[in-house]
Amino acid sequence: MKLIIAIIRENQLEEVRESLIDAGISRITVNHVSGHGRTVSEEIYRGQKVIPNLLNNIRLEIAVNDDFVQTTIDAISNGTTSNSDGTIGSGKIFILPIEETIRLRTGEKGKDAI
Repeated sequence: MKLIIAIIRENQLEEVRESLIDAGISRITVNHVSGHGRTVSEEIYRGQKVIPNLLNNIRLEIAVNDDFVQTTIDAISNGTTSNSDGTIGSGKIFILPIEETIRLRTGEKGKDAI
């Protein structure tokens, strides 16, 4: 079992969500987050050039069984490249092991709980 965390731009969410659904992955958690990487954007505020410290992004968390890891990665990648113009800041994907999963409603454990 793996936890896939993807940080994407806000405008990529709908494309990524549709790509995940097409791949058979419908259980996701979406969080609005702020952060920065290499992306530097300048804004004009009251006539002054300002570089904001943090940019708004989306964090997706998807728990999958080992058989679905590559499918999930491909779906996220396809969803982000379909509306990406090649600029810096398209996002990242992190893959973490899950030690145990328990579904609270039924008590199922392990891969059955996912």
